[in-house]
Amino acid sequence: MAEEKHRSRREIPTKYDLDAKWDACLDLTIRRSFHSTLAGAGAALLLFRTPTSRWATVAFGAGVGIGRAYSECSAIFAGSSSNGSSPISAVHSVASQEEGD
Repeated sequence: MAEEKHRSRREIPTKYDLDAKWDACLDLTIRRSFHSTLAGAGAALLLFRTPTSRWATVAFGAGVGIGRAYSECSAIFAGSSSNGSSPISAVHSVASQEEGD
């Protein structure tokens, strides 16, 4: 039973493996939004005094992170790469490791 799952997974080319693409996109979105929110909170604590300005800076940081993740996820699903260190190569490397097992 387990061998049949591995066989069917190997037959899907990495170009069409939506599970790997969704995993990469969710991972990117969570990481980018978290790190950008933390950076925005740090900048807000250092630069601003009023709570409104601080929350606006945190929201801006979160928006930057989500926007960056969205653009990279669009590149993953389109199959193109805008920069050399795109997570598309990570999707391909994970799939090639599974094929090697």
